[in-house]
Amino acid sequence: MRGEKPITKEHVDNNKAVRKMLEERGVKPEELPPSEDVTKVKRRLAGDGKKVLKDTKKKNK
Repeated sequence: MRGEKPITKEHVDNNKAVRKMLEERGVKPEELPPSEDVTKVKRRLAGDGKKVLKDTKKKNK
């Protein structure tokens, strides 16, 4: 595929196909609840990682 127009058309066609499949399965993205904020998830994961390291150090003493 070369050129902006064919790539754009392919992108739009793919999005339409995905939307159709979701609708067939009864899923409407606009009705889904919002996901957790990415920044909050990153902070939580960082904190969890630090906690695991801290707990591991305690066990090795």
